[in-house]
Amino acid sequence: MVGIVTGTIVGLATITPASGSVGPIGAIIIGASAGMICYFACGFIKEKLGVDDSLDVAAVHGVGGILGTLMVAYLGWKRELGGLGINFHSWHDQLVVQVQGCIVAFVLSIVATYLIVKIISPLLGGSIRVSEEEETKGLDQALHGENAHMLN
Repeated sequence: MVGIVTGTIVGLATITPASGSVGPIGAIIIGASAGMICYFACGFIKEKLGVDDSLDVAAVHGVGGILGTLMVAYLGWKRELGGLGINFHSWHDQLVVQVQGCIVAFVLSIVATYLIVKIISPLLGGSIRVSEEEETKGLDQALHGENAHMLN
């Protein structure tokens, strides 16, 4: 069940940047590419990079969003695969614009996250991470003093 939900979110996150510019064939190509690439990105980010990303946000929204943003340059081109036309000259020119947009969004995300953590950390006693004991106990019980689900 988790794989189906994650796959659905991958498809939605990846097609979003291209949704108004690609035709049906382009959407199928983006969806198929997203499924394969984001699947491997989930393992790479967690296992190889060691990022604690329990909801696969980086792999699903980050990698998927970048993939959709880059693929729209070619698949949105009016002359190929039913694209609706997003540029005037060539898909190469549009790809440069898309890469620039991805770089700006990535840098903005890193800087904004860093600033938010630096501002919030002192308010939470110096760390935004819960202790290992609280994590093992369960965050509902540790932070809120209640159980989200009653399991008998």
